[in-house]
Amino acid sequence: MMKKKAKVPSAPSRPAPVRRRIAIVDDHPFMRAGLAQLIGRQPDMEVAGEAGDPAEAIKAFARWAPDLVLADMTMPGRSGLEFIRDILAVYPGMAVLVFSMHDEAIYAERVLRAGGRGYIMKESGGENLLAAIRQVLRGEVYVSERMSLRILETFSGRLPRGSSSPIGKLTDREFEVFQLIGAGRSTKEIGVLLGLSSKTVDVHRGHIREKLGLKDTTALVRHAVRWVEAEGGPGKS
Repeated sequence: MMKKKAKVPSAPSRPAPVRRRIAIVDDHPFMRAGLAQLIGRQPDMEVAGEAGDPAEAIKAFARWAPDLVLADMTMPGRSGLEFIRDILAVYPGMAVLVFSMHDEAIYAERVLRAGGRGYIMKESGGENLLAAIRQVLRGEVYVSERMSLRILETFSGRLPRGSSSPIGKLTDREFEVFQLIGAGRSTKEIGVLLGLSSKTVDVHRGHIREKLGLKDTTALVRHAVRWVEAEGGPGKS
């Protein structure tokens, strides 16, 4: 009589990896499409949703339930720093990673002070972006090695804040006012966009002139316009 072969237990199936939800906020459709394709190919990520402007994005976050917001710095309606503050006012603890063409030496530290969890330049490429997203999702902060060293030197006192550029001497609010001046906004428009009185905007204008060594309002406007055109800075609608 033939003995029955004992059944070999099958290997337990591995649970599918949890896919973390990424919201993409960028006013360039082609950039959003490229980012969505890159993220969608990852086994541990998926696109929660896409938006072309900050107001649209914040309204959609409750529906999308993202784990991380990947945002550009230059978008219509709000500066990137204001957008980060808006997100955190409604969704405290939300992870925000800024993916921008703008120089990290000017923007990265400001993004972190506003509550963002990281800053990576678009020239860094897809693989570095994915590494940055995963690092922020682990609860860590991401900046480039060069920027990390710079921030550490600043906090240790070895590198004075703003020593590399006169723009670095501006506070975050003065920096936002400066960008909007360069984008052609009037004092009244700047006040509405930033929630400030015209008198407060004028005070900021005065501080900016002093810190940048500009003799009058005309010189300030000229300098701000040139800077925004060179940087492609936030503020233009």
